[in-house]
Amino acid sequence: MSTQHKAGLDALLTPEESVVVLIDHQPFQFANLNSHEPTMIVNNTIGLAKAAKVFGVPTILTTVLEERGGYLIQGVQDVFPEQKPINRTLINTWQDERVVDAVKATGRKKLILAGLWTEVCLAMPAIQAAGEGFEVFAVTDASGSGSAEAHDMAVRRMVQAGVTPITWLAVTSEWQRDWAREETITGVTDIMLQHTGATGVAFAWETQLLAGGRAGADA
Repeated sequence: MSTQHKAGLDALLTPEESVVVLIDHQPFQFANLNSHEPTMIVNNTIGLAKAAKVFGVPTILTTVLEERGGYLIQGVQDVFPEQKPINRTLINTWQDERVVDAVKATGRKKLILAGLWTEVCLAMPAIQAAGEGFEVFAVTDASGSGSAEAHDMAVRRMVQAGVTPITWLAVTSEWQRDWAREETITGVTDIMLQHTGATGVAFAWETQLLAGGRAGADA
C-alpha cells in the first residue's frame, strides 16, 4: 500500500519523483459533471498539465472510447501537442497495460492522478496502483463526478486505501518548493496569472505596482 511516507519532508512531491496521468477529460464526461463548476475543472486540469510541463514531469494522457465520448479537451491537448492520448476500452485505466507500462517506464513511484469521474475513472486506478506499491496522489479539484456526494464518497474511499488527496496548486507549490528556484519560476508565474483566478489578478496588480515603483525610482 502507498502508506509508507505520509509524513515528513519525503511525503512532499518533487518533480524528479513524480509522474502524472490525466484520465478522460472528455466532452461526454463533462456533460454530467455536477460536483464542481465544469469550467473550474477545465481550468485546474489545464493548470496542472502546464505545471507538469514546466517542471519536466512525465505526463500520460488517456481517453476512453474517444470515438463516442469525444477527444481530450483542447486545452490539455495543446499543452502536449505531440502526444496522442492512450484510448482505452477498459474503465479502469490501471488495467490497461499500455498505461501501466508507460508509468513504469519513467521509474517514478509518486503517481499523480486526475480524472473524470472521481468515483470511477479516478478511484479505480488510484486504489489499484496504491495496492501495487505506488505513492498515489489524487488531484481532487482537477477531477469531478455527477454529484458532490459521489465525489466525496470516492475521495473518502481512496483515502481509506492509502491515497493522498491533493489540489493542483498544492502539487505545483510542492514541485516549486522555493521561490528562488529560478529555472521554473517564470513558468509558474505564468500559470498563476492564467489559472489562479483572483490570486492571479492580484499578482498581476502587484507586478504592475512594482514596475511602476521601479520606473519612478529610475526617474
